[in-house]
Amino acid sequence: MHTAIQELEKAQLRSDVPDFRPGDTLNVHVRVTEGNRSRIQVFKGVVIRRQGPGSRETFTIRKISYGVGVERTFPVHTPVIEKIEVAARGRVRRAKLYYLRNLRGKAARIRERREPIAR
Repeated sequence: MHTAIQELEKAQLRSDVPDFRPGDTLNVHVRVTEGNRSRIQVFKGVVIRRQGPGSRETFTIRKISYGVGVERTFPVHTPVIEKIEVAARGRVRRAKLYYLRNLRGKAARIRERREPIAR
């Protein structure tokens, strides 16, 4: 890619994005504008996909709301996202967790990833 384009994209990147991977449970605080009012809405779910380079990077979160699966795709560096919090770390062996769409109940659980304590 051209160097000038890379420099422009680098200025658009957010610095407050935490390190997260597919399988992690996130709380995404999204700014929702309804008419002339604006409020923060929290979308909590499991990351099933993260893809793309640089400013075009996106991630998809899946949650079950009233028995219906809801997936939402966010650009990582969008100003609509107020903040991203990692609620839990998940241990999975795939980069894309599309198989969760076909699982129900306890079968759709993801094991917790335990990280060593730095001493």
